[in-house]
Amino acid sequence: MHKQNKIIFNSDELHEQSTGLRFDLTHLGAQATGFLIRFNHQPYAYVNQCAHMPVELDWNEGEFFTAQKDFLICATHGACYEPQTGECVFGPCKGKQLQALKVTEENNQIIIHLDV
Repeated sequence: MHKQNKIIFNSDELHEQSTGLRFDLTHLGAQATGFLIRFNHQPYAYVNQCAHMPVELDWNEGEFFTAQKDFLICATHGACYEPQTGECVFGPCKGKQLQALKVTEENNQIIIHLDV
C-alpha cells in the first residue's frame, strides 16, 4: 500500500529468508521496482536492480535468496549480495552494492520510506 512517500506491508506478510515482497518505485521510472526481505529477523529493502547491469535480480518473482538462503542473488549474472548491506561479495560487480531503502518496523507494520 502506498501512503505518500511510504510503502506499508503487514509484518506477518514477510517471512525469514523466504520469498521477498516486490513493490513499484514509480518515482524512479515506470518500470522500477523494489523488494523487501527478512534476514536475521530484520526487514531490508532495496531497489530491484543488479549493481552489475540494470536488470532485476529475481528471475522468478520474489526469489531473491540463494538456495542456501545466505545471500541475495542476481538470477541473470550470479552476483551475490549481503542481505544486511546489499554489498556484492561475489560476481561481476564485487565491491559495488544494491541501492538500499530505509525501512522501519513497528506495530506489526513494515514501512519503506521513499523520501530519504
